[in-house]
Amino acid sequence: MPYSCLRPMPLRLSAVPFLRPLPAVLVLLLAACSSDYKGVECNGQRQSLEGQPLGNVQGLVVDRFNSFSVTLPDLTLDSGMLQSTNRELYIPSAVTRDGWLAQRISDRQFSIINSPQNQMITFNCPAPGQL
Repeated sequence: MPYSCLRPMPLRLSAVPFLRPLPAVLVLLLAACSSDYKGVECNGQRQSLEGQPLGNVQGLVVDRFNSFSVTLPDLTLDSGMLQSTNRELYIPSAVTRDGWLAQRISDRQFSIINSPQNQMITFNCPAPGQL
């Protein structure tokens, strides 16, 4: 058998089918990581756990689908990973490092609850076309 038959062929990207989409996937990952989404200003209604109104507040909500953060003039909270065994039946929620219960009620409504301080804030965010 001649020597040329035993040499390995050089590896080309097109020769390995599962490597073909790799450059496109890398570009998409870089684009997603460099997103300039800074959140949206949302109206919040502050109330006691019994439902007594405590006033309104503006907050910046940054929605990341599996988590969100809220920035108020005197408070910044990051929900952490929201959990729900069934998103059709249960509201995805998490407890923040500061002890607040963070809930994603819908794609435009978020709630943060602090029972020791007897308060909750429900944020209603505008739809993307309503900014």
